[in-house]
Amino acid sequence: MKPELNAADYQVIPGRPYPSGPVVYDQGVRFTIFSRHAHRVWIALFDSVEAREPYWEYEFDPRRHRVGDMWSVFVSGVKEGAYFLYRMDGPWAPEKGHRFRSDVYLLDPYAKAFVGDIHQGTMKCVVVNDRMDWHDDRRPGIPMKDLVIYEAHVKGFTRHASSGVSAPGTYRGFIEQIPHLQALGVNAVELLPVQEFGETLLGSCSMQTGQELVNYWGYSNIGFFAPSCRYAAQANCFEHLDEFRELVRALHDAGMEIILDVVFNHTSEGDERGPTLSFKGIDNVVYYLLDHGSYLNYSGCGNTVNCNHPLVKDFILDCLRYWVAVMHIDGFRFDLASILGRDQQGNIREDAPLIARIAEDPVLRGTKLIAEAWDAGGAYQVGHFGGVRWAEWNGKYRDDVRRFWRGDAGQKGVFATRLLGSADLYQHNGRSPEHSINFITCHDGFTLHDLVSYNRKHNEANGEGNRDGADDNFSWNSGIEGETDDPAVLDLRRRAKKSLVATLFLSLGVPMMLGGDEMGRTQKGNNNAYCQDNGISWFDWSQLEANGEIFQFYKSMIAFRYENKALRRNRYYLGVSMVPHADTPDLAWYEADGSSADWHQEEGILACRIYPCENQGIGLYLCFNATNRPVRFVLPAGAWRLRIDSSACGGLDYFERATAPAVDQAVVEVSGKSVVVLESPVMGISR
Repeated sequence: MKPELNAADYQVIPGRPYPSGPVVYDQGVRFTIFSRHAHRVWIALFDSVEAREPYWEYEFDPRRHRVGDMWSVFVSGVKEGAYFLYRMDGPWAPEKGHRFRSDVYLLDPYAKAFVGDIHQGTMKCVVVNDRMDWHDDRRPGIPMKDLVIYEAHVKGFTRHASSGVSAPGTYRGFIEQIPHLQALGVNAVELLPVQEFGETLLGSCSMQTGQELVNYWGYSNIGFFAPSCRYAAQANCFEHLDEFRELVRALHDAGMEIILDVVFNHTSEGDERGPTLSFKGIDNVVYYLLDHGSYLNYSGCGNTVNCNHPLVKDFILDCLRYWVAVMHIDGFRFDLASILGRDQQGNIREDAPLIARIAEDPVLRGTKLIAEAWDAGGAYQVGHFGGVRWAEWNGKYRDDVRRFWRGDAGQKGVFATRLLGSADLYQHNGRSPEHSINFITCHDGFTLHDLVSYNRKHNEANGEGNRDGADDNFSWNSGIEGETDDPAVLDLRRRAKKSLVATLFLSLGVPMMLGGDEMGRTQKGNNNAYCQDNGISWFDWSQLEANGEIFQFYKSMIAFRYENKALRRNRYYLGVSMVPHADTPDLAWYEADGSSADWHQEEGILACRIYPCENQGIGLYLCFNATNRPVRFVLPAGAWRLRIDSSACGGLDYFERATAPAVDQAVVEVSGKSVVVLESPVMGISR
């Protein structure tokens, strides 16, 4: 509730130089902010979100209200829920990096809540008292190797009318569809950015619809401590904090962890042509990487945060600790994480202090850390980012698995390596399969449906002449570009989708799926839908029934993964026995004819045997056929049962262990673009 205002009651005394941000007391609020180069600082209070002018403004006295680079006052009479901004004056010397403007009101980097519209100039910070009332909330604490991650956008998940929720496109709407995630079997949700972001209007229109395009994904933050008010059912003061906390609690109650996609590599202030919203007007030369006043752009978004400046490093750590300690977040995925390792001249440091500090921080010690180990400045550190505390989005897994199933030459050996946890990337520095976040699709690129339906991107709706988005997608259209009613093409696409899904959940490492793939979501060939806040990006829940087969197959493969410990191990297979007195290796590779794998033999055909000693007495035989023709695989001697056949229709593509049919012949036929998985009896078999 908005507090009553009476500026006559306000009394100002010197504050305390730490911590930063507003701190609520019974008698008033302490306001503390950093600026090294400002000469003058004002705190301004507003009586409404829409107000353009403050009803009360006070200038700090640097002799009384400044300690070092920290400016702080205590204002008695101010209460939680107050709207506030700052103004600062200092040198205007762009060539030296200084961009102070005393006529611009500034957002507090440490504010915990924002309300208003940044385009209309009405966005305000809100004074918030940290809630400590979680009581019985319990973090699931799921081991990394057991995670199954579901990547989703808060708004897009339920914004479509077909979602049937009471508050579409909000934190509360997301809660209403948690039963869908439970039915699917995932145990972690990775949300695209929810930290408050700045300008959303992009200043361009769709070439197809004429509608103005927006920053839909949200990779352009300005309020790093604050859940976005855009995703709230109500956000007049700080209600959206409670709504976000409700989402966290609901996911935890459902046994799911919540991972936030965080963007510390740039802000929404852009380059010298961008707006002054916060950091640029507080201390531009400290917060951004500059070269003689010009912004270095390793993010591709106009500016780069000066992550390894000691003060900025502290800011990032404070932010991460807040999300973990106060908001109960379980993990972070760091967008363009290589920027975290750039020094103040923009060079990549192998011993980057921030990366090491995040890994060793005692508050973050149990928090999952996932890096997108590249940036827009040419850095690519997949397999070499951080240390044992850091997992990585494995972009090589995505590309190599796609190329294998597309039928590219030279992929047989690398596909086997990716299936077994990418030891070539992680084993050399003491890491394990759980450091590889395996994915075939994600928000950035084709959906699963589009991956097997389009040979090339179709981004015309983005208004950039189809120039944006990656050109190398390793996709295939199965014979016809785009949508079709051709039965043969549809059958090929069905098999290809399910084989990709099967591969993902049969692979060592941590699987991540793109939300919506389980219901056949399509973006009509758009592989860069960052600006499409419409039906291109939103989940169409009416398609869930029509795509029941792929949903059920996802569900079955996730269950199969949980059932078989050999697929979730955090040790690499070595091809030799790791069990005392065992007469079999842990794993072996074969050709279709049953001979040992020849990595120079025919591409796209491969079998893998996991021996019972590695899987609690259950042997597995995995057959992969990426060609377009059926292939007969000779089976090892013994009794086998059919668990998975990705070519079969729903109801026959997966069998529970208790009802799996016996394979009576010494061979099994695997259709083109298909996976078959067989299982041995509990007591094991001999070759």
